[in-house]
Amino acid sequence: MSVFRTRPALRWLVPAAAAVVVIGGGAAAGTIAASADPTLPERSAAQLLVDVQNAKVDGLSGTVVQTADLGLPALPGLTGGGAGGAELMNLVAGSNTARVWYAGQDKVRLALLGTLGETDVIRNGSDVWLWRSSGNTAAHYTLPAQALGGRKQTTLPQGVPSTPQEAADAALAAIDPTTAITTTGAARVAGRDAYELVLTPRDTASLVGQVRLAIDGEKHIPLGVDVYAKDADSPAVRIAFQQVSFETPDPEQFVFNAPPGTEVTEQAAPADAGQAPRSHQGKPSAPPAGTKVVGTGWTSVLVATLPKDDAKTGGKTGAAQLDAVTGALPEVSGAWGSGRLLQSALFSALLTDDGRILVGAVAPEKLYEAAGR
Repeated sequence: MSVFRTRPALRWLVPAAAAVVVIGGGAAAGTIAASADPTLPERSAAQLLVDVQNAKVDGLSGTVVQTADLGLPALPGLTGGGAGGAELMNLVAGSNTARVWYAGQDKVRLALLGTLGETDVIRNGSDVWLWRSSGNTAAHYTLPAQALGGRKQTTLPQGVPSTPQEAADAALAAIDPTTAITTTGAARVAGRDAYELVLTPRDTASLVGQVRLAIDGEKHIPLGVDVYAKDADSPAVRIAFQQVSFETPDPEQFVFNAPPGTEVTEQAAPADAGQAPRSHQGKPSAPPAGTKVVGTGWTSVLVATLPKDDAKTGGKTGAAQLDAVTGALPEVSGAWGSGRLLQSALFSALLTDDGRILVGAVAPEKLYEAAGR
């Protein structure tokens, strides 16, 4: 049950090539037995992976908490100072909370709770609403008829935060001979018994140490995903249900009633609204337009060319903030050229002077290698 669709660039971030769901792992997953609480039957890793892919629930509601501690250096305008900086800081070294309701592909609601207000995304049939308490504004989208059919549609606007299911999808996409699969046995998330699988990159060049998936013992959907940096004792990123119910929510949860004084605007639905990402089993889907991927698996690197006016899109203030952030990064150079480097425990990013950005869950040397191609 993939409910929400992530921003494509983020889908390629950790690991950079994990963009689609695949079933498999071949012999690597075939003989590993996973067992959780004694009341749960023993399941092999291969069986659990198939369970996740075939999981289906008619409805659920719950609270999802995302926490992150990427070990980023202090950067002006990014990791502190001002309301915008505080909100962004939560993404890289803080916590975000969301309430979710699901009653089928055409009835979905997500409420992202922030320190400065609440943002709701509601899908009810052909109607999609995006409401922000800050400013009390609402945008209404009407989905085209072709977006209303099909089992695997993902119709919410891009940029909605991932659920544990989507985070697990990205991790499972990397299962191939480059990944070792083990189990730690029991897990308990949101008061429910779960199996726990551990995915470990075999390539030591990856900054990802392991990904742990907590899979509900009854419903087979991921309840939590932890991403650990190499040699770390605590997760760099965690997305998990804090509370979950599998009762179908009341239909009223998906009816949007604009609060008094709300400014409502009608918006055109995105051209690809309702379409699932194109992919082929066992292969990652094509990266977003204007980007390419160098390498494969956990050590792949996303390469994108920034628009020339990118720094100006936020006006003079936005350009000044971007200059402040990039100016604080250390300068690096090599046969590939010169630029600025951002390093964290889980990923590295290279901004070249010729207008490219390279990102991957790899050490800087891998970025330099990709930049020289």
